[in-house]
Amino acid sequence: MSTTDDAPAAVAVGSGIADPAPLGLAAFALTTFLLSAINAGWAKNTTGGDWWGYAIAYGGLCQLLAGMWEFRNRNVFGATAFSTYGGFWIGVGLWLHFIAPTATHPIQLNRDLGWILLAFAIFNTYMLLISSQLNTAVFLVFATLELTEIFLFIGNFATSSPALPPNPTNSGLIVVGGYLGVITALVAWYTSAAGVMNGIKGKQVFPVGGPVFNIGG
Repeated sequence: MSTTDDAPAAVAVGSGIADPAPLGLAAFALTTFLLSAINAGWAKNTTGGDWWGYAIAYGGLCQLLAGMWEFRNRNVFGATAFSTYGGFWIGVGLWLHFIAPTATHPIQLNRDLGWILLAFAIFNTYMLLISSQLNTAVFLVFATLELTEIFLFIGNFATSSPALPPNPTNSGLIVVGGYLGVITALVAWYTSAAGVMNGIKGKQVFPVGGPVFNIGG
């Protein structure tokens, strides 16, 4: 996630490695899209579990690697964001595989997700404020994600019927969160594509905008 108005250059100055932000954003976008399609009620004729393997392998591992490379690039924002959400997807994938099957009542799964999403919404709130210092595209990723997490954690706390496979009866709030998650994924994919194209060309081809706010002068 670039700290400049333009999308990142192909190779970060002085680091000797390419910018990992487009990879991290793409990994985040794909996994978010898969899960959001389920939350939105679109994936009716699927197992409903297609996302969790990719949550670990792509949204999790690839984002975590992107975060580690951002540390190498001395980009503390990108390192914190990618590493945290990489850990989020790995954690959710492991929870679904190992913990969810032990639940004695389906509602426990919704409550688990409610607490997980509330915690990450708190993290995302201050990252959203800080992202306003970078560029509009990155800010919109965090803004749409903020709304997604808020609707999902409230929806999971409020639901009185299972909202997870194999009997998904998603509440209205979770469905709205699913639609917002799809929008989040599309914004993240665009920002990723901008990073790739602008990095290749060495100039801004896909616009990402400038800082949204100026906090601290």
